[in-house]
Amino acid sequence: MLLKLFLAFTIIPIFEIYLLIKIGTVFGALTSIALVIFTGFLGAYLARIQGLQTLFRIQESLREGRMPSGELLDALLIGVAGLVLLTPGFLTDTIGFILLVPSSRNAIKSWLRRQIEARYSRTRPEDVIIEQE
Repeated sequence: MLLKLFLAFTIIPIFEIYLLIKIGTVFGALTSIALVIFTGFLGAYLARIQGLQTLFRIQESLREGRMPSGELLDALLIGVAGLVLLTPGFLTDTIGFILLVPSSRNAIKSWLRRQIEARYSRTRPEDVIIEQE
């Protein structure tokens, strides 16, 4: 796990810097900086709106007596989207906007749900009841 975090915090910023330099040489430095700032503000705005809508859906589910598991996963993914959209760079902005699109978020949410179910549906040794004769 530590190696994955180390790679994520070193490789992703290096790739982001590379992309910023390449896009800056094509469109100009000020244009690329303005684009990063614009996407940050737009992403924060969209994440805030979708986050509030998800919060209202969670409250509605709780009022109806339902467990808001899907809404909680939505909230998690929207929070991650907001976080990566505030991180400067084009790769993280792309990932953030993908997470804010409901259809792609639903696909990621169903994949995440399958991963959670697979991880926690395995029988643990302490859950096995041994019958004594």
